[in-house]
Amino acid sequence: MRVLVVEDDQRLAAALVRGLSESGFVVVHASDGEEAVATAWSGSFDVIVLDVMLPGSLDGFEVAARLRSRRLATPILMLTGRDAVEDRIRGLESGADDYLLKPFAFEELVARLRALARRHLPERSAVLRVGPVSLDTSARTVAVNRHPVTMTAKEFSVLECFLLHPGQVLSRAQIL
Repeated sequence: MRVLVVEDDQRLAAALVRGLSESGFVVVHASDGEEAVATAWSGSFDVIVLDVMLPGSLDGFEVAARLRSRRLATPILMLTGRDAVEDRIRGLESGADDYLLKPFAFEELVARLRALARRHLPERSAVLRVGPVSLDTSARTVAVNRHPVTMTAKEFSVLECFLLHPGQVLSRAQIL
């Protein structure tokens, strides 16, 4: 699963990239609003993790609003320290699908990202099937002809990418 992490705090960004990568995600990082909009629009992401307080002219609320105005359907999870009810409402109304407050439990972030990605699958199923291959995105398991197959996190992510785009030729950049 491909994730765009938009976070200006370099220490937190590095921790998110490392932790999500170790959890089997393919992660791209952007550090400000302008870079976030350009990267989200040019890439194919399954979910976006978006900080609200970003440097530059675009904050997270504006980034979400711009992406939605361009009809980008990628799920957005706002990850922020702004905990006022008004901020949460503004985040959701600007286009976010979920809102998680800092500090947060990393396991909860991973679970929320997987849930958001599952909800936005075309068939709304956690299990992807193509021919004899089935991949369960929730349980993180793979089977061929109902026989379990052991895979590394990277192998799982690549197979998931292929199963999400059956019959399509993907470029190296799309796969990466």
